[in-house]
Amino acid sequence: MSSPSVALVGLDCVFPGAPGPDAYWDLLMRGGDATGEQPGPRRFGPGYETPVRGGFIDDADVFDNDFFTVSPREAAAMDPQQRLLLQCAWRALEDSGRSPRSLAGGDTGVFVGMMGSEWGQLHLGDYGRVTPQLGAGSSAGMAANRISYHLDLKGPSLSVDTACSSSLVAVHLAVNSLLSGECGTALAGGVNLVLTPALGLVYAQMGLASPDGRCRPFSADANGIARSDGVGVVVLRRLEDALADGQRVYAVIRGTAVNQDGRSNGVTAPNRHSQREVVAAAYRRAGVTPGQVRFVEAHGTGTALGDVIECGALGEVHGVPREEPCAIGSVKGNLGHTEGASGIAGLIKVALALHHRIVPASRYADRENPQLRLAERGLALLKAPVRLPAGEVVAGVSSFGMGGTNAHAVLAAAPRTARGGRRRAAAAPAGVFTLSADTPEALRRNLAAQAEAVAARPRGDAAALCWTSNRVKTGLPYRAAFTATDTVELAAALRAAAEDGRLAAGIADRAWRPPVIGFLFTGQGVQEPGMTAALYRQSPLYRRRLDEADAALAPHLGGSVRDLLLGGDPALHRTRWAQPALFAVGHALAATLTGLGAGPHVVLGHSVGEFAAAVAAGVLTLEEAARLVAERARLMDALPEGGGMLSVRAGREEVEEFLTAGPGVSLAAVNGPRNTVLSGGLAELERVAGVLRGRGVHCRAVGVSHAFHSPLMDPVLEPLAAAAAGIAPAAPRIPVASTRYGRLLADEPMDGAYWAGQAAGPVLFADALADLVARTAPTALVEIGPAPQLIQLAGRSGLADGIRLLHPSPGRDATARDLAETVAALYRSGLEPQWDELYEPVWRTTERLPPYAFSTEHRFWHAGAARPLVSPGPAASPASSPASSSPAASPAGAAAGPVPAPAEGGGSGGSDGSADPVLAAVVGAVVEVGEYAPERVDRNSRFYEDLGFDSVMIMQLKDRIETSLPQAGGIAVQQLLPALRSVGTLADFVGEWISVGVRP
Repeated sequence: MSSPSVALVGLDCVFPGAPGPDAYWDLLMRGGDATGEQPGPRRFGPGYETPVRGGFIDDADVFDNDFFTVSPREAAAMDPQQRLLLQCAWRALEDSGRSPRSLAGGDTGVFVGMMGSEWGQLHLGDYGRVTPQLGAGSSAGMAANRISYHLDLKGPSLSVDTACSSSLVAVHLAVNSLLSGECGTALAGGVNLVLTPALGLVYAQMGLASPDGRCRPFSADANGIARSDGVGVVVLRRLEDALADGQRVYAVIRGTAVNQDGRSNGVTAPNRHSQREVVAAAYRRAGVTPGQVRFVEAHGTGTALGDVIECGALGEVHGVPREEPCAIGSVKGNLGHTEGASGIAGLIKVALALHHRIVPASRYADRENPQLRLAERGLALLKAPVRLPAGEVVAGVSSFGMGGTNAHAVLAAAPRTARGGRRRAAAAPAGVFTLSADTPEALRRNLAAQAEAVAARPRGDAAALCWTSNRVKTGLPYRAAFTATDTVELAAALRAAAEDGRLAAGIADRAWRPPVIGFLFTGQGVQEPGMTAALYRQSPLYRRRLDEADAALAPHLGGSVRDLLLGGDPALHRTRWAQPALFAVGHALAATLTGLGAGPHVVLGHSVGEFAAAVAAGVLTLEEAARLVAERARLMDALPEGGGMLSVRAGREEVEEFLTAGPGVSLAAVNGPRNTVLSGGLAELERVAGVLRGRGVHCRAVGVSHAFHSPLMDPVLEPLAAAAAGIAPAAPRIPVASTRYGRLLADEPMDGAYWAGQAAGPVLFADALADLVARTAPTALVEIGPAPQLIQLAGRSGLADGIRLLHPSPGRDATARDLAETVAALYRSGLEPQWDELYEPVWRTTERLPPYAFSTEHRFWHAGAARPLVSPGPAASPASSPASSSPAASPAGAAAGPVPAPAEGGGSGGSDGSADPVLAAVVGAVVEVGEYAPERVDRNSRFYEDLGFDSVMIMQLKDRIETSLPQAGGIAVQQLLPALRSVGTLADFVGEWISVGVRP
């Protein structure tokens, strides 16, 4: 591209007869007519005595207020244009291949075009019903700010009103903001809802209104404008940024221009010269000539004067020698005139045409208006769909405002991008498909939508779908995650979960906070030839980490432990190789999980497992630990054989009688309340085993070559300490639970003396685990080793409920799928993994997923939009508040069940305040201020996260409480704020204020 360009990477829209982009494209391709009679519920107020025809979207009153944490009172007061924009913006961001939550706090800009607020005209004239919510909800300027506020976007945020060109002017401003570096991502869009007949009457009086409610652009039958609803939002990024991030590009905006008619025949009269100049200016900025422009989506309102002037202006630009005329059309023939949203309707049409490489026919083009003289002007109506050639194709979009503000944008087909490589059909990788929602019911609804979409695909690998879901469908509190290799398996898993009314445990969780992860590193005895070989083949990340550990060990071993391990060599059971192999596997698994964003918050190593734990905690470098492990293994392997270890299902006190000083039988490990390990000579251990078995105690010989953790290790202690003498261990970056001391390390160094004592002394695993759990409160314990051992011990140790026990490599034949399932479980627990590391680059390609399926349960229309608060009596209760007794104030579907929140103690009586008059009054005030259904609010409801309270509502709440409880008067707002964690904490504060009689 010769000039800086902007990529259109995501879009969403709702137009008459087209509830989404796919339906919009279908409407365009079949040349459909989406106009019709205005729905009866929309005809409120004077002027609608006779039916009105135009373009009207379905369910303009539907809004998922709970998703955006908007109270019913505020939702009912909001201009439905704002509500439509919020949901449209969310879907557009998802379509761009990014989770909207991932942009929170960043510099994303929001630019919205709209022609005022007919909602405000309907409601703000009744001064007795004006409220703060209605004031903000009726402001056209707030439309962009709403999006920025609810999505926490910190870039420019502004609404534009240039009449019919508003949304294309918004795109122009967004493009310039991106190119100037003011923002990194921009949302640009427009919205229009026909709520009053006023503008239609203006059009009629100006001679512009179509008598039969249809726009016929450039047709001999053109007879005026038909008003129409619509909303559309596009996501824009600088082209180089979009390509670097691997985003799908619908089209490229090469240049835009905006100008004004100035002093023309009248403030509402179009000016051909200005229209010509805005098109020419856009071409200059885009670095294109008129002859390169293949088609133009014209303003094309279907008015006699407007069509003639626009074609004259386009002809002056495009009447140049060219192989074929420039094709023109206008979507207003399908939709009617969406006014403030008309520019975005045209822009999305052109972007889709470039993306699909076919331009839809223009409705009513079959009867071309001869007065337009199109042929002599180098123009031609789109009378049939036109296939676009390969390579770059350039198109234009025009939008002109009634007051003379003109806009034009130049778009081009997206550049071809090289694929990351060839996908191997033989071994489809296991991916994790993620989905999140704001409630369990919403999760089920979205599971069903995704299941249907995946099932409609041809059978194929699921990895790219999974990767896309990791980028797009995360960030909300209720989470589901599924491991799958192909689309058939994935569709079945999604469908089964959607049909499970309970959302079975293990599939979906409520993630309140990120998990606290503890790594448990396995010790000797579980090694097996070929362990993790399948994982090594399937996971590039694990492969890199095991190679890294092998390279660190090789100089000290005189060979490759990796090759021995992968080759299934039984020599792996020899201590010389077993300990380095376990260290290599432990380090590789820990580093793999850390690379996936699932690193530990605390570590514990069992015997030789402490070396990999020390590396994970930053105490030792990989090279230092590798040298020590290799030397430890060499020294121990050189000891005389004849020793062994015995696992006993009994407590320490039950084996105390067998423990002797010297080389007899020693306590080697305490793994649990009834799990100890003895170490010593084989004959002595056999004798002890016989006695214990005679008492009915289960005993099992451990598969080791020597009597580890016993006095028989004494010959290796001094040389082992000497080998570690040159190492200066660092302070741990994270807590280390020492199995030598049976507790978290304080300031004890893991130096030569530590490692010598660790080799000879008992492994106090049970004590170390108990201290780890008590002091760090982990929510997940992950075994880092080739077979499940420590998580089984942990599971029998009496852990508190809610601690997940996970293992990414649970056995010799473990695969990358087991690793993926561990990451999926941690994601459900609240982790935000580094998903890219789970997939090779070839699978990191964006696939189109269905957008978030918002609830359609709640409807908000004008009836209860602006009901002011009415002072209740002193003993108002939720059951008698106006919010519950007035149908107009309680929109249909507002009662959606209790708001999910963590249980909270304190206070007395039922959660609804049934036995606590103060709590009952506070609940009643909350119900009144937010217009929530009474059953929706209890003491656990959180003001900000669950109820959507803001500073205005807090002031209203304070007034309501003081009216209901006069004895609570005098509370300052600053005193109230710390108590606003939940309804219950506020009630406790107010109750204490009343009982103590505190006054400022």
